[in-house]
Amino acid sequence: MGHSGGQSQLLVPLLVLLTCLQPGKGLERISYVPQLSRTSLAGKLTQSTFTLEQPRGQFRHLSISDFDPIWLVVADSKATQNFTPPQREEDIPAQADLARRGYYLTLRANRALYPGDPASNQLQVLRVGNDTHCSPETRGCNHPLPSPGPYRVKFLVMSDRGPVAETEWSSETHLQQAEALQAAPGPQSPGTVLIIVILSILLAVLLAVLIYTGFTARRSAPISGPGDAVCLRRYNNHHMCIPPAVGSS
Repeated sequence: MGHSGGQSQLLVPLLVLLTCLQPGKGLERISYVPQLSRTSLAGKLTQSTFTLEQPRGQFRHLSISDFDPIWLVVADSKATQNFTPPQREEDIPAQADLARRGYYLTLRANRALYPGDPASNQLQVLRVGNDTHCSPETRGCNHPLPSPGPYRVKFLVMSDRGPVAETEWSSETHLQQAEALQAAPGPQSPGTVLIIVILSILLAVLLAVLIYTGFTARRSAPISGPGDAVCLRRYNNHHMCIPPAVGSS
């Protein structure tokens, strides 16, 4: 009994330690929900980008230092339950991993860029998917989003020891979609086909008549010879006739 009781007492701290070491379980939770910009901006929501409010003044916690990178996690809405914070910077997924993992990290910053008292004339937004000059395979690239979503985002703070803190997930964001072209009508009725054929024949006959008329008119027109007077029209609205040269052949 004493031996088994000692083993039980050793297992309890071990289970607690294992629980604390599970990825993402020891993160400090920041009660902030990212949201779309409330400013009236042109292109706030497009087919490949959307614009967020900056999380200003949200990272003043003692566990966060000025040097800890703050990442934006962009995830498919259905993949948020499977999100596992990367433990090292080398493990941070790029946008090219979105189809396989369901999420990626972008827009690296630090808390100095998100002060609590910004200047009133500064535009305080983050445009997701705004960089067309980097490759989706590059870590941190803010490449245009590949599909209309829906997407959900949150901010993740990391350090050289791993993830430190995270915000709440945002609500779903649906990007704009291109309007689908109307489907082509079904098979044409026999009457419609007949009308199209007749109009095509009439158009061909009319074109042939015009061509023949123009050709006939060109053949019957007289051709001026060397002895005919040549009239030149000048831009000063006066006309001048030049008599034929004497002795011209």
